[in-house]
Amino acid sequence: MGWASGPLGAVQAAAREISRLTAVQARAVAAFAASRPASVDRQQGERGAMSAERWAARAAVLRAVSEWATAELAFAVNLTQPAAEALLVESLTLVHRLPGTLDALERGVVHRGHLWHLIDKVAPVADDTLRAEIEADLLAWLARRNRVTSPAQLGDRARRVVARRDAAAAARRLARALTERGVYLRPDRAEGMAALTVVCMMPEARALQAALAGYADALADEDGGADGAGGGARRTRGQRMVDALLDLVLRPGETDLPPVRVLLSVVASMGTLLGGDAPGEVDGQLIPAEMVRRLVQGLAGRGVVLPDDDAQVLAMADAADPADPAEAGQPAGVAWQEAEQAELGAWWDQVEARLLAGGLEEPDWPPDDLSGQRWADTAGALDPDPLDPDGLDPDALDPDGLDPDGRERRGGPGGAPDTQPPAPGAAPPTDSASSDAPAGSGWWAAADRAVEGAGAAVHAAGLALGHARRSVRTARAAAAAQEAGWRAGPGGRVDAAPDALTALAAAAEDQRQALAELLAATAGGGLADRPRIVLTDAVTGAFRTLTDLPALRRAGHCGARACRRTPEACGHDLTGRPGLRGAGPTGAYRPSAALDRHVRARDRRCRFPGCRRPVPRAGELDHARPHAAGGPTSAANLAGYCTGDHRGKHQAPGWTHTLGPDGTLTVTTPTGLTAVTEPPPY
Repeated sequence: MGWASGPLGAVQAAAREISRLTAVQARAVAAFAASRPASVDRQQGERGAMSAERWAARAAVLRAVSEWATAELAFAVNLTQPAAEALLVESLTLVHRLPGTLDALERGVVHRGHLWHLIDKVAPVADDTLRAEIEADLLAWLARRNRVTSPAQLGDRARRVVARRDAAAAARRLARALTERGVYLRPDRAEGMAALTVVCMMPEARALQAALAGYADALADEDGGADGAGGGARRTRGQRMVDALLDLVLRPGETDLPPVRVLLSVVASMGTLLGGDAPGEVDGQLIPAEMVRRLVQGLAGRGVVLPDDDAQVLAMADAADPADPAEAGQPAGVAWQEAEQAELGAWWDQVEARLLAGGLEEPDWPPDDLSGQRWADTAGALDPDPLDPDGLDPDALDPDGLDPDGRERRGGPGGAPDTQPPAPGAAPPTDSASSDAPAGSGWWAAADRAVEGAGAAVHAAGLALGHARRSVRTARAAAAAQEAGWRAGPGGRVDAAPDALTALAAAAEDQRQALAELLAATAGGGLADRPRIVLTDAVTGAFRTLTDLPALRRAGHCGARACRRTPEACGHDLTGRPGLRGAGPTGAYRPSAALDRHVRARDRRCRFPGCRRPVPRAGELDHARPHAAGGPTSAANLAGYCTGDHRGKHQAPGWTHTLGPDGTLTVTTPTGLTAVTEPPPY
């Protein structure tokens, strides 16, 4: 964007300083958190510790931080505790998981508004190397864009990069998000008002919003007034949407509102429909590949053949590494995993039975020991009577009453029989008193039993840890085999294809047939509007033209009579055939239906720098060179704007908008700052 002078330059300098101080604050908060370790808190299972539910709900970066650090930080900076905890999470995430973002924040490359998208989408990537690569990719993309990059644009880019580079993490995020699907109520800013939030899948939300908007547009509002009683101001569109929602939900039988038609723009690549991982779009919003396929299946009344899960599992044996001892010699498919789990279960049952019987011998499969010694070295018989730790006084231990190996002798100091240690200042016990004590009931015997009990507990913990390690190895091997099997299957081959033609060649025959049937079933009007096929540049993803299946069929041959009879034998030059070039200009002010679709498919959103609002479905396609001044109604002279930015183009003083033949829009502010936007790639 460059640097302005005067008051606007001071605003830019202040913004850079705010970013730098935000980074300074994050480092300081992380240092403060390091000085408040969780080891000072009562641990899970202890009386008075944080409840298991609260502990499990804490962010992973807070597990090593004392729970009381939140309250201390809230006191220091005058925040509520939830806000202070959010600041702790943000700071620790930046310092420990996104160091590149923290450096960029300190240099002023990003500002605080960008942080949420990086923390929310990039930080959860589990693999450290992959997370660092994604972070560097996004920061490099942001730095080389000499234009406005709003947080929403960065968030959209982050969603796409993470979905492409770490589809498994994106799927895990979606699975967690689906558990939050519901309706939530919270008080609004004004007294007596409330916000009802519906959290659902993106296609559901888009359809719900579009339906309410359609009902609101159909409502007559001649009487005026927010309640329809007259005598007041006319209702806004949003108010009519709320009224329509209340009528439809609370009074479904008392309304004569006509049904409305909802128009959703669903974008799915050929690779996605064939089973790949590339995400799709619903009205410009990113949605996962599986959701796209299910949505298309519901809209078209038929499904697309997806990769067979059983085939993926059966391919694991071929994809497994024979050098891995966890996989070598095991049955194909999932049988080796089942055998592994059965073996672990039998071993663990045997260990538990021996532990409950009061003694343990070395099992057939001893786990690794944390201390490096044989687990049996610390094993001992468990005393059936519970020990009372409050009855032991470590300060009364006599260092002389130890065997050469460091353990207490069965008798007291000098080998005397077990006795209760005398109180300070009391007379030594007599021999008769000592001889009257029952065998094994003295203080030294209790201490010895405590040592043996501790050894047995250490042993049991070692067994549990060994079992957990084996389970983790099994899960990792299964996940790696499943991923390798998918990569080797039809879905993986389609996903790895660099362009649509390669994806078609990599797909199975039944997948290609299902895709052809899907396009054929909807090309004749099975939907409200037939599906359009976007032709893009295979390298850059830049929009080229918009067509459909009938036009592609016509473009599949040169048009000669012989080639129409046998189109598969046509070998003529098809350059310039209808269906392969963009929509032509029109002589009128209003664009034709084909040209309108072409420009909207190219721009998809408002082209003003930093704006993410959709282009209204009726109007708002602006002539860069006014039509009254001789500007043609063509794709090279039209750009899509939202209503507000369209007004600003014509009314804001000192602003200039320049549209290039390829759709590149250059906007210059009154202070001389320049920003450029191109049509978004597919």
